[in-house]
Amino acid sequence: MIKIGITGGIGSGKSVVSELLKLYDIPIYNADMEAKRLNDESPLIREKLTQYFGENLYASGKLDKQKFAQIIFNDPEKLRIANSVIHPELQKDFLRWVEIHSESEIVAMEAALLFEANFQSMFDSIVTVYAPMSLRITRALQRDKTTPEKIEERMRHQFPDEEKVKLSDFVIFNDEKHSLIRQVSDLISQIKENR
Repeated sequence: MIKIGITGGIGSGKSVVSELLKLYDIPIYNADMEAKRLNDESPLIREKLTQYFGENLYASGKLDKQKFAQIIFNDPEKLRIANSVIHPELQKDFLRWVEIHSESEIVAMEAALLFEANFQSMFDSIVTVYAPMSLRITRALQRDKTTPEKIEERMRHQFPDEEKVKLSDFVIFNDEKHSLIRQVSDLISQIKENR
């Protein structure tokens, strides 16, 4: 089995690339979505997060995402602690998911924080989806109904895309100038050839 890691900054188009990969019958593990599920459902994550950040972090059995964001995004040490609780459980969950999809020739994880979480060693190939900053901000504004300041703040908590590109095996340009379909098709061919 070939395992691909797909990353890129906010608004780069990771999800669009993941949807195209699904057309090739490649199962996709969405790390952001699964982390949110685990934050709500994992007894271990809940126990450790409440131990560090207080019992009132959970309301009606679910993590209060706004409160959690306010706590961790204004304090690098609290962000590090939160990640040290969540990322190992997310990694275990992904490996269980891989076993479930053991019949697949290729599987992929879509993860905005792939490098920040130190997940790169789990993959045979890493793909960064790259788009210019101005285009990323425009897309994120349309999608998230938020302010440019909040998007730029979230961007500051991620590796710069230029760094992600340097650390990746492949780059897909989602800049409205290159064909995504052609790039995804070429990516799959190259990954199969390199196995």
